[in-house]
Amino acid sequence: MKEIDCQTSHCEHNLKCKCMAGIISVGDNAKCLSRIKRDGGALAQSFADVEAGEEFHGVPQDGIVQCSAECALNTGGLCSAEKITVKDGLTGTKCRSRISSKE
Repeated sequence: MKEIDCQTSHCEHNLKCKCMAGIISVGDNAKCLSRIKRDGGALAQSFADVEAGEEFHGVPQDGIVQCSAECALNTGGLCSAEKITVKDGLTGTKCRSRISSKE
């Protein structure tokens, strides 16, 4: 996995839209199981992003995504995509890059 674009509103692992967890787990229905609510919510997320500074955007990112979702990119329990996007939704934080393997 080259990059995890994390667009959650308040997760301890999210810093400037990068997932810093290193290893994340995506479960059934593409739900992110690694999300940990940030103390202080969205306001604390904003402060953390500001503190990281603009130079943080150039920091290389390498993560492993363990996946149990039915997805065409799931290869032996690991995501084989070069980049995924994770976003908040009505039913939780999910991998939005999921490609149904039933097609």
